[in-house]
Parts: sequence; structure tokens; C-alpha cells
Amino acid sequence: MNDSTSSPFIEALRNRGRFSDADLRSIGASASEGGGSDADAAVALGLLSSEESRRILAEACGLPFVDLREIEVESSALEDIDSNDALTHRYLPFSEAGAARRVAFAEPPNAAELGRLRLLLGKRIQVALGDPEQISEKLTQALGLGASALDRAAANTDGEEDTESRVFEIRDTEGVSEDATVSKFVDQVLLEALRLRATDIHLEPYEDTVRLRYRVDGALRAIAAPRDVRRMFPAISSRLKVMGGMDIAERRTPQDGRLTARRGEEEIDLRISTLPTNFGEAICLRILGRETLFLRMDGLGLSEAQESQLRELSRAPTGLTLITGPTGSGKTTTLYAALAVANDEERKVITIEDPVEYQLQGISQIQTREELGVTFARGLRAALRHDPDVILIGEIRDRETVEIALRAAQTGHLVFSTLHTNDSVSAVTRMIEMGADPYLLASSLEASIAQRLARKVCPGCATQDAGLSDGERKEMAAAHPMAEGMVGPLMGEGCSACHERGYRGRVGLYEFFRMTPRLSEAIGPETRSGTLRALAAEQGWRPMREDAWLKVAQGRIPASEVRRLTAPPAV
Repeated sequence: MNDSTSSPFIEALRNRGRFSDADLRSIGASASEGGGSDADAAVALGLLSSEESRRILAEACGLPFVDLREIEVESSALEDIDSNDALTHRYLPFSEAGAARRVAFAEPPNAAELGRLRLLLGKRIQVALGDPEQISEKLTQALGLGASALDRAAANTDGEEDTESRVFEIRDTEGVSEDATVSKFVDQVLLEALRLRATDIHLEPYEDTVRLRYRVDGALRAIAAPRDVRRMFPAISSRLKVMGGMDIAERRTPQDGRLTARRGEEEIDLRISTLPTNFGEAICLRILGRETLFLRMDGLGLSEAQESQLRELSRAPTGLTLITGPTGSGKTTTLYAALAVANDEERKVITIEDPVEYQLQGISQIQTREELGVTFARGLRAALRHDPDVILIGEIRDRETVEIALRAAQTGHLVFSTLHTNDSVSAVTRMIEMGADPYLLASSLEASIAQRLARKVCPGCATQDAGLSDGERKEMAAAHPMAEGMVGPLMGEGCSACHERGYRGRVGLYEFFRMTPRLSEAIGPETRSGTLRALAAEQGWRPMREDAWLKVAQGRIPASEVRRLTAPPAV
């Protein structure tokens, strides 16, 4: 290996004058220790983006750089390609040039590599450099995610597992035979999900194909699957069911399972659900990586005043606090953050959930099982006999659970639960519709908190958003007249860090309805949400839209998320 301190890439960085000698030494040392290139080391250290590092490397080596986002890969260029070889050596043939083929490499190839590829493709090679992330993404689009595993299967007919190449170790599967092809395919699907920061993986079989999609920042994103995956899908389905502790022979009814995968020191919990369809079992994997769970309230997106209120509610001795919102709005995460504050040595905490999504240290968690008669109501009754101080009910669904929850809040217990309503105030009328005694509800309910998850502006491509209407700008200013030092409104233009979407990550939007003596007096059998909302506004209640506009003013979310998630004020 050449002395990296004098490599063309290092010299190009030095000539730009952007980096100190210490930075350059760090790049060289990191490359030497990791066995990688200087360009990769600069990206890993956060000194350059992946694309910028390759542009500089191309200039230093006298090679053209190709922006793969701006080209359409020619199908003829991919003929005779070995997908495993392309992914391993990070190259992408992207167009034909007469008797030659143009190929984008992540690193300048040496003579031996060019000779090997010339033999493989049967053509002369015209070399260009490209962004490694774009190369990987284009290969996945063209060949399908996991194609290398299926290519390897075609070349290896003995079915032996290459244990050294496994990326994830699956716990609690001793004695289960490993299929090399399926294991590698599952590895690649999980790796891509983690790279994209996905929360769910969907595998849906159809007559001639399998649809693979990831849920990223709340939206489903289609991923190309290799052609041969349909033939392998029964084996993939069976493998996942075995790993999740499910009945491999039962294909007619839905099933649920769990598994824990380890990658180095990182543990990832996965919840697996199967659903029978006309063409096989559709599979959904929910990624419950422990690093994705915010147990700290300061990671939720609450304002200082909101966080103070939630901490106060979590430390209260008695009462009922409801978290409301649609499925996927982050209610469970907020509840667990509240439990983390409520859980101490002097209080016993019990939860009744369906399903238990995260294991929490020091808390007794009950999994409901409808088929065995373990419902929320029955689990709650059993929990009350174990002398709890704090109870979490995963969801209030019926009159019986409503009545027990309210009685528990009245008899010295702190109760948390979730409810499906559009806003915080509607939780009151919804509970009454479900059979709650209005006067018992008025004396038991401490707060109702509505929430949504908004997509954050990608910091890598954030730019000023000039698309707000005059009315929206006035609304934002009216909501936060003292918002000094604000940087918004911003929007993301799209970059490699956010996969050209302009969003990266999500943050909560909140609306707090706190019970007051006047509001308690107003709750009765004929209470209407509109009347209660008007009175709540006089008592300090503010709609979620105001919280959303604050986050726009702070540059955290784009204005498009306000339009998508909240209703405009009534005229």
C-alpha cells in the first residue's frame, strides 16, 4: 500500500486548503487501520460527502466523474454482469460506447481489475468514477435487492452455508438448518432497511413477482426485487417463520412472531406478521431496534412547556392520561418515555399491551391473548390485584376497559392509555360515546395529548422555502410573534443523504388538553367537542397546528407537513 499521506487524493485535499494537516493525517491513519481508501476514510470521518469525495478523487486521478442520478442505465450495459461481483467491487456498467462499455467505479481500478472485467464483459472498458452510494442504489434498482444472494445460489448447488459471510446472527434458532441463499437474502434485506432507516419491511407475493417495500419516515418506498425471488419466496417465507418461532406448516391463518438479530454489538428486535393471500403469505417485519426508541423525553420534539407538563403528569400519584392519534403516530414511544419517568424504585409499574413491542427493564409487561381470553379488560383486572402504582393500557377499545380504567384512576392509581381520535379534545366525547360516566371521567381525566409524526427537513440539502402563501406566513407569525432567531421556513431539495427525498427523520407534533375545574364542570352527557374546544381555548389550550408552525419557524419541518397533517383554522 502506498503512503496515504502523499496519495493523489490527499494532495488534492491539501491543495484545496480546506483541511488542516491534522485532518489529513486522520484520513491517512483511518484508511491504514481500516484497510480502505482515503476517500472512504474522509467520508467516514464526516469531512466530505460520498459524492464530493469521488469528485475530488476523479479530478486527482484525471478521470471523468459521472453523476448517476442524471442518467438512465442502459439495459444492454448490464448484460453478462455478475451482480455479486459488481456489488463487492463497487462498479456499475451504465452505457454502451460502440465496442466499449462505460463503467462507473467507486475507486480507480488497477490493470488486473480492468483485465478481469474486460474478460467478464467481453468488451473494452471506459473508466469513470461515481458515488458509491449511487452505484449501489442503481445496481439495486436494475438487478433487485438481494440479487447477489440468488446469483451465488445458482453457482453453489451444495446448499452449504458460508457462515463467515453472515452479517446477522439470529438468536434462539439452535438446531434450525441454515439455507445459504435465503440467509444471505434476508441479510441484504435487513441491511438495506437499516441503511434507509426503515421502520417496516413488506414482502408481498403476487402471481409472477414479489413486491418489496420499506416504510421510511412514514411513507412506503418500493425497492426492486430480483427476478428469481418469486421462485425462492416459499423458502424465504418458511425461513422467516422458523426464525420467528411460528408454525411453518400453517399457511391458512395469520401468525405473529418475534426474533432478535445481532450485528456486531448491535441487537435488533423484529416483529414478524404473516397474512395469507391468493399467492402465498404476505410478510411484514416491524423493526424494533432499541436505538430507535426514545426513552428520553428530550428526544420526542416536545417544547419546554410541553415536556414540563408531561413530566408532571408522569409523576402524578393518580389520574388518567390519554395519548391520542392514528396508528403510526408515535403514541407508544411517547407512552414509554412517560413510563421511563414514572418508573422508580418506589413505584410498581405494570403494562397490558397488544403486542409488547419493547422490553422495558423493571416493568412487568403483560401480552394480551384474545384467543385465550386475556383481553385488555381481563389483564387490567389481574394487574390491579398485584398492587400497582402505575398502569399502562395499550389501548382503550371497549366499555369494560373504559370503566375499569376510570375506576383505577379514581382509586389511587396513575393510568396511561391510548385512544384513536383526531384531536385531544375529542377524547372526552369519544370516551363518553364508549360508555364512560361523564362525571367519573371529569374527575379522573388529567390530560389528553394528541400527536402526529412530521417528517424533518434533511439538513444536508435544506434551503429556504419561498412557497408559503401570505396567509400561511401571517398564520405562522401570529402563532409565534416572539420567535426570534428562527431560521425557517426551510425545505429539502433532495441529496444522497436523504435518498433524494428532502426529508430525514421524524419529529412529534403535539396538542395538550389539560383538565381544569371549569372544563370538568362543562363535561356532561350532552357535551359537544366544539363547545369544549372553545372553552379549552379560553383556558390556554392551543391546537396542534400552532406547534407545527413553531417547528417550521425553527427550520425543523417543512411547511408541506403542516398542510399534510393539520387542518387550517376555521374562517
